[in-house]
Amino acid sequence: MERWCKVVVVDDSAFMRMVIARMLNEDAEIEVIGTASNGLEALEVVKTLRPSVVTLDVEMPVMDGLIALERLMQECPTPVVMVSALTKGGAEVTLRALQLGAVDFIAKPSGSISLDAHKIRDELVAKVKAAARAKLRVLLTPPRRIVPTVSAVPNEWAIVVLAASTGGPATVRYVLSQLPPDLPAAVLLVQHMPVGFTKFFADNLNQVSALPVKEVQDGEVIRPQQVYLAPSGFHLLVERGGRLRLDQSPPLHGVRPAADKTLDSAAHIFGERCVGCVMTGMGSDGAIGLLTVRERGGRTLVQAPETCTIPSMPESALKLGAAQESVPLERLPQRLTQIIRAVVGAVNLIGERSG
Repeated sequence: MERWCKVVVVDDSAFMRMVIARMLNEDAEIEVIGTASNGLEALEVVKTLRPSVVTLDVEMPVMDGLIALERLMQECPTPVVMVSALTKGGAEVTLRALQLGAVDFIAKPSGSISLDAHKIRDELVAKVKAAARAKLRVLLTPPRRIVPTVSAVPNEWAIVVLAASTGGPATVRYVLSQLPPDLPAAVLLVQHMPVGFTKFFADNLNQVSALPVKEVQDGEVIRPQQVYLAPSGFHLLVERGGRLRLDQSPPLHGVRPAADKTLDSAAHIFGERCVGCVMTGMGSDGAIGLLTVRERGGRTLVQAPETCTIPSMPESALKLGAAQESVPLERLPQRLTQIIRAVVGAVNLIGERSG
């Protein structure tokens, strides 16, 4: 079998370079063709060897990972998987890296020099291969958040479920930055992330979103004009009475939270007032749940696959016949807003006629 996926490993620890290279080379389709010990060296190695993917550490001497990433995207665009310590600082830097163009990231199990790095082998291999197939796009930079005026809470409102995986953080950040503060809907957000990262992701999104973003607390009541982020390690379910429940049943499609669980429960409670949207990501999560939304009278759409970093999730939904529309990322927030207002308008009209 051809080793089609060529990788450069960048880490200031010789031990970690050896461990990561060994894990990757154990896969029959991956070949580590070079290494570098800092960002400046990495730029030269990548320009010379032209790999399929770069794994990039964050904290390095001479030139750190963020500066190297920014330079790399400008001078020699290449898919990058960040390798980051699972700490508060590591999470914040990793989210910044995803905004700068990194495709995905791996959390080191035990900090910067990890003795149990073998625990991430399967995830590392899968993410490197996915990154090699990723489409690098011009980043859509959201504006800085403008604090909105207080909007009147609508009498009728919809529920929106947004689902994303690989490539999702930058995509979600853009979409939320464009939604209006008076949106007559509550937004449930399912983004596949390692445990420990979603709290920082919510804080990051609050920098650009006019709708307040919070990590879900078990049992809280859904309110309109609020974004609820599913915490890593829990499925997010909607219950009767509009309450949110965090569920630790086994992962679905290998992930927890799984968007299928959220979409299915939201569709059964909200019916025609439910809007589902599946965006960039690996795998097929969201397809079956989106079909349930459609079958129960809700509205469904996907991010157009050609505008995704990884198109597998939207493609799965389209193949299943679950999506009514496929919308390019640039137009997705506007179209979501139009659909939500139309759904709420239809509910109001039915209420007036029945009254």
